[in-house]
Amino acid sequence: MEMKSLGFIGGGRITRIILQAFANKQIDLSAVQVCDTSQAVLKVLGEKFPEIHVTESCETAAKQEILFIALHPPVMMETLDQIKTIVSGNTQVVSFAPKINMEKIASKLATKHIARMIPNATSYINEGVNPVSFSDEFSSTEKKSLLELFNLLGITFEVEESKLEAFALVSAMLPTYFWFQWKEMENLGVQMGLNEPETKRTIQQTLRAAIDLFYHAGMDYNEVIDLIPVRPIGEHEEQITEIYRSKLMGLFQKIKP
Repeated sequence: MEMKSLGFIGGGRITRIILQAFANKQIDLSAVQVCDTSQAVLKVLGEKFPEIHVTESCETAAKQEILFIALHPPVMMETLDQIKTIVSGNTQVVSFAPKINMEKIASKLATKHIARMIPNATSYINEGVNPVSFSDEFSSTEKKSLLELFNLLGITFEVEESKLEAFALVSAMLPTYFWFQWKEMENLGVQMGLNEPETKRTIQQTLRAAIDLFYHAGMDYNEVIDLIPVRPIGEHEEQITEIYRSKLMGLFQKIKP
């Protein structure tokens, strides 16, 4: 795959995840420019990926062929104002931010080649689930080229822009709803007398099998849950469900464009 020059505005978690995914695939990072206002962030990133170029000025990053904007929504528009005279009409801009849609981004930049993608933490191990939406100005060839790049991160698929924020809640943030529970089950397993390797192996294998059972066994929800007669926290399921609904739907309303 022929790599274009890449610029990143923002050197935080998402940029680190994507660069790690590229590094895992032995992609040459010497044409990567990353800017961030934090010297500490740039120092960490430069030490982890010594081939890249880091700077506090976004001018160089904004001049690259593909520009990734890895910023939180509150500072997006201000940053676009700062780089609008630098980004050319041929630049392909990829935003990772929710809420700020392509129309708003296009209102600030000369280029109309704008894409938005919801990144995923599991891209760190090249197993991300990354939905992407393209502006109408992208040709099929240009889309194919970008998708080839994105597929280094894991599974990438094109969706309607209006669905991106839902994917942010249902996919990108999904692991956070469960990781702390898995960790607590590890702690409890050790307290019950299992050693740490036994506990981790058992939980990992059971979770993988439970997902396959839930989605691929050809049974409906009630048939699946009927397979286990005892549900120790069953009496709290309604309360837990309400937490999911109130917290996640509340956040969804905040991040929608």
